[in-house]
Amino acid sequence: MEKLIVANWKMNPGTWQEAEELFGAVKKTGAVICPPFIYLKSLAPYENLGAQDCFYREKGPYTGEISVTMLKDLGCKYIIIGHSERRKYFNETDEDINKKVKTVIEAGLIPIVCVGETEEERENNKTEEILEKEIRDGLDGIDYSKIVIAYEPIWAIGTGNACDIEEAERMKEVIQKMTSKNIKIIYGGSANADNADGYLNQANFDGLLVGGASLKPDEFKRITE
Repeated sequence: MEKLIVANWKMNPGTWQEAEELFGAVKKTGAVICPPFIYLKSLAPYENLGAQDCFYREKGPYTGEISVTMLKDLGCKYIIIGHSERRKYFNETDEDINKKVKTVIEAGLIPIVCVGETEEERENNKTEEILEKEIRDGLDGIDYSKIVIAYEPIWAIGTGNACDIEEAERMKEVIQKMTSKNIKIIYGGSANADNADGYLNQANFDGLLVGGASLKPDEFKRITE
């Protein structure tokens, strides 16, 4: 199976010129590139263009929101849904995420659905409980063959403290038991060029969701090699 490498630029880089330079340096990798909304039109056409979020309504009086129809029209193939930063800063619930996932699938696009536990939840041995809830409520009524799950332990995101390879593999197996043995699962959380091989080939993840390292062209190209 070909590995799915996803670059989540988040709210980076700061200017269009920087975005253009970054895209020019990594587009030949063939990775899924998820830039800020404002850069999508300028980076299209690109085979594996992705978005960082969407709204579950097609159109209407929803100031500041972006519909799946708009994203599809711009050439997006993938949409990240339920990232922990969306849950934390914008109070997204599992019910919101469920609506978005269904909308993305109905449009014929592929949702990359993020799940994962906080450090406190991990220390209190609630990881599996959290994953079960996020999957039960966030993926209720969803055909698992039409989605990608990104296991992103929240305590590892942007901290440089990546999840242990063996522990990440165990969590992948836990998610498979809760969903399907054949579901596509990728890892995210301080993924970089030094640990990518461990997640992809030792833990057998189907890909990576890369944050900070995706903004470093040389390192990102090493991850995709």
